[in-house]
Parts: sequence; structure tokens; C-alpha cells
Amino acid sequence: MDNSMDIKKDFPVLNQSINDEPYIYLDSAASSFVPLPVQEKITTFLNTTYANVHRGVYTTAYQATQEYEKVRDIVKNFIHATSEKDIIFTSGTTDSLNIVAKSYGESILQEQDEIFVSALEHHANLVPWQELAKKTGAKLIFMPLLETGEVDVKAVSKMATHRTKIVAVTHVSNVLGVHNDIETLANIVHNVGGVIVVDGAQSTPHLSVDVTHYDFYAFSGHKLGALNGIGVLYGRHELLEKMPPITFGGDMIEYVGDMESTYQKTPYKFEAGTPNIIGAISLGAAIEYIQQCDMDTIRQYTQQLTMAALHQLQTIPDVLIYGHEKGYNGGSIISFNLKGIHPHDVATALDMEGVAVRAGHHCAQPLMRQLNVTATVRASFYIYNTKEDVDRFVEAVKKVKEFFTNGRIDEIR
Repeated sequence: MDNSMDIKKDFPVLNQSINDEPYIYLDSAASSFVPLPVQEKITTFLNTTYANVHRGVYTTAYQATQEYEKVRDIVKNFIHATSEKDIIFTSGTTDSLNIVAKSYGESILQEQDEIFVSALEHHANLVPWQELAKKTGAKLIFMPLLETGEVDVKAVSKMATHRTKIVAVTHVSNVLGVHNDIETLANIVHNVGGVIVVDGAQSTPHLSVDVTHYDFYAFSGHKLGALNGIGVLYGRHELLEKMPPITFGGDMIEYVGDMESTYQKTPYKFEAGTPNIIGAISLGAAIEYIQQCDMDTIRQYTQQLTMAALHQLQTIPDVLIYGHEKGYNGGSIISFNLKGIHPHDVATALDMEGVAVRAGHHCAQPLMRQLNVTATVRASFYIYNTKEDVDRFVEAVKKVKEFFTNGRIDEIR
């Protein structure tokens, strides 16, 4: 992506100083910025077409509905689904995963059935399964990890039985950046009659995704350039058709009698109430934007940035890096600590240098325990970052280390 500086012009939020330093944003794993073309699409829609969808018969209501449903088709093509009917708009990845757990999980699980998860999971792909196990009497089983951080698929193949009904796994870890072999995991669970649920929150902004091999795939819009509050649940059609709705009212209604009601077909039976119309419009525009950048180019570019940052960080004494111990792991995330310095202190000091990173447990407390830490600093890279951003980030880390090691106040602002 040689034209990265041109792309940066689409993100005016970066054209500012933070604490009198040029702004370097390295927290895209939490949320990415909304590019100007997406903002312009939202503004145009609000100024010309805005109306509620699936309700009115007047012209703009019809046009708004057409635009809204067009996004469903854009999403279908983006993740290579076979039908737009399999695309459910949700409020985000968390909402999507909860729908699967409450609707599909509660309708099929029995006592002693097994739900496979891993220590890599974001809490959003762990807690719903914990609650499901409590309700149904199913067993929650953690899949082992390799030394490199990925789920050990060979071990999982030996663990899976006819009792293994659900494998819930992240495609890309939000802490270590490692990519799981979800295709093999899908084969394993399908061979014993179960389904795979994939958390795609960190993969969809970076990878070309084909969901046809999976049963459920969830992701959020705000990590790929859309507004927050909009997400997607893809589901295999025959599964969605059998699943009961879990929220009632509004668009999901077909007929309401005095004592009972009937509901719409999928996807509408899962979209109760007035939907996030503006969020959906932003999602469609964001997908078109990153597709214009080309998904393979995005993957290669962000990997190059991450690799460059990793190599430089590894030259700094007392920088502890997680998930890349065996070499660069292919992701766009680096989690690290400075020996003896609390991650929150590191992140605060980096902010004083204009560098925004994340510090904390990253909603992955089981993984923190496995890494034997309470928190890490996380730097995550996206299309608007440059090699110059990487160099400034590394120099800022050196300054922070010097400040906390030798207390030289002139080393940090």
C-alpha cells in the first residue's frame, strides 16, 4: 500500500496534535476510524433519504428501505455468503454471539453436551457460553493452545466426541494477533455432528473472509470503518430457520393475535424494533471503502507494519513481547510489557508522546492468567498507519523506558 499517505488524508482525525505531538493511533483493534467517504455517505443519506425502514409507503421510506437492504447484499458479497437472507444485522459482535448462544444453544444443548472454547477468547465469546452451560448442564471445555498461541487443532481432533455440539473460537486473537486454523476446527466439529461459531471481530478488517465453511460468523462494523452499534451475524440458513427469536416486537412480527403471535422469516425474525439504520448505511459504505483498498493489500500492508515494529521492539532490552516468541505470527497486533513498569503507566506515558495504545486485560482475563500477567500494552495497526508511525512509536517506547528506568524527566514530556 504505497499510497498510505494518500489514504491518511481520508482520516482527518489523524491531522491533529495530542499533547503537542503528532497523533499516532495504534488502537484499531478496539475501533478503527471512519473514513471521509463513509462520513459523506452518512451525511448524504441523512440529508436526502433518511426515513424509517420497512414501514412507510412514501417515497423516501421506500428509498431508505432499498438502501438499507442493499447493505445486506454488500455484506453477503463481502463475506462470500450464499444468500442475503443469512445476514442478520445486530448491534455488534457481542450481540451476534449472544443470539447464537441463547437461540441456537438453548434449543439444542442437553446435559453433558460439550461446548469447546479457548483461553484466547474475548469475554464476548466466553461468557455467553459459560451462561449457556449453567442453564443446560453442558460442559464448558477449553481447547489447549500451542506454544505459539494458536489453538492446538491436533489435540482438539482427539478431544472431540459426539457430545461436542459447539466449537466457539476466535478467528484472530485480539491480544496476541495469532490466526486460528478455523477451517480444520470446522472439519473436526462437523465430523462429530456439531457446529462452529467464529468470532470474526479482528479478522474481517484485515482478511478476505469466506463463511461458507462455517455455521456462524460474527463481526462488528466499528472495527472496519463503520459507526459503532452495528454488527453482523452470519448463520447457515437451515440453522437460522430452526432457531427461535429471542427479542420480540417491531419488524420481527408477522401476525399478532390476542394470545399468541407469528414471526417473520430469517433474517427479520432476529431484528426486533427499529434497526440501526444509519449504522447499517455506514457499514455498507465502510465495506466498499476497504474493498477499494483491496483486502489482500490491506493484509500485506498491516503485516509489514507490524513486522517492522516487532523487529525494532525486540532490540530494546526489557521489552517482553507476547505471542511472537517464536517469530512474527502473521497478525497486526503486538502485546508487550516493559519489565517492571505497569502497562497503564506505559500507555499513559506513550499518550504524552502522542501515541495512542491500549493497556489492560483486553477483555481476555483467562488469557492474561495463562500469560501470567494482569495486563499488557497493545499496539494494533491499520491502513492509515505508516512506517513513520512505527518509527515514532518505537522511539516513544524507548523514551518511556528511559524515563521509568533512570527517571530522566527530560526524556518524556
